[in-house]
Amino acid sequence: MKIGNREFDTERKIYLMGILNLTPDSFSDGGKYARIEEALFRTEEMVNEGADLIDLGGESTRPGSIPVSVEEELERVIPVIEAVKQRFDLPLSLDTYKAAVAKEGIAAGVDLINDVWGLQYEKEMAKVIAEAQVSCCLMHNRKTREYKNYFSEIMADFSQILNTAYEAGIKKEKIILDPGIGFAKDTKQNLQLTAGLNKLMELGYPLLLGVSRKSMIGETLNLPVDQRLYGTIAVNIYGAMQGCSFLRVHDIRPHKEAVKMLEAIRSMESK
Repeated sequence: MKIGNREFDTERKIYLMGILNLTPDSFSDGGKYARIEEALFRTEEMVNEGADLIDLGGESTRPGSIPVSVEEELERVIPVIEAVKQRFDLPLSLDTYKAAVAKEGIAAGVDLINDVWGLQYEKEMAKVIAEAQVSCCLMHNRKTREYKNYFSEIMADFSQILNTAYEAGIKKEKIILDPGIGFAKDTKQNLQLTAGLNKLMELGYPLLLGVSRKSMIGETLNLPVDQRLYGTIAVNIYGAMQGCSFLRVHDIRPHKEAVKMLEAIRSMESK
């Protein structure tokens, strides 16, 4: 698939999406990159370590976070989008579920919209993405953790998400799906979904896995946020082995090395 001006071989390669939080309250690195200079420095670090695209966001989506207005979110993200696009030649993703923010972000140079509500929060979002013909990552999310038939309901939810995309005119080759680890799911449900990622591959879309430093890892290993790197790598490599094409991570270099090893082993499978 093509994101911005770059082709991504989602059937054979694994790509790293670097996380750039422009928020004061993100669970892992809130407040660290709120100024343009800090954001640019962090972007340069991630690019040098091997990030394939950068995902920036101006509103924390962690459980219990306080929503911000469209105006405040735009104030946080637009100057950074413009500055990053001027200095770096790689695709840029915007993590937002608000159509107005997405529209302004695309005008500023964003190549992909990463919607944690999978087009279900605002009806206009699908139209904005379709009209701009940008790529999108559509995540599974819902308002409750209550499921009667876990995998069946997740697949049904994705069918609804995809129908919304199709009806708006979003092309199949522009869509990435995200299973939504940590969203409307407890730790056991997150582990179940991770174990069954290969089932989601049956939908026929590239998958993005976003587990970096999340509570599933912290609760499983009984570790604080700043000590979850090894657990994160383990989950991400498992996800890559199940077919995930994109890994959304804070720590680029160690994941780059882990992915390189996995790809080297894979290259020998047919020899």
